[in-house]
Amino acid sequence: MRLKIALSVVALLLLITAWFVFAWHWSYSEGERAGWVQKLSRKGWVCKTWEGEQALVSLPGTASVEKFYFTVHDEATAAAINKVMGRRVNLHYEEKVGLPGACFGETRYFVTGVTLVDEISLSPGIVVPVPPASAASQ
Repeated sequence: MRLKIALSVVALLLLITAWFVFAWHWSYSEGERAGWVQKLSRKGWVCKTWEGEQALVSLPGTASVEKFYFTVHDEATAAAINKVMGRRVNLHYEEKVGLPGACFGETRYFVTGVTLVDEISLSPGIVVPVPPASAASQ
């Protein structure tokens, strides 16, 4: 009887572990969000993750601002985001479903890459060029 209980507990733990591995390596969705990263901080009591916020604006100067909340696990990606803080960027993300608890992050959106956007499109055919960082800081 004890052997059956022990085997059941081990099987249950293996099943739970398999679910976490599957949920961590499988993405429900992935995509890109364009906007300005306005916040990135390392948070957590035990499990530290980078938590950020990106302002999504369809046109510069418009009042309606949607925010994209995201999590970053990779230190190199977090450093790359910190370098372009306050500038227009595209964030590549993967949405993970089924990861319980705050140790995986506060959001379902895990940023895996960042790309600096060199121009702002106002409408089809109308583009406002953004000066390079070196010219803007002079």
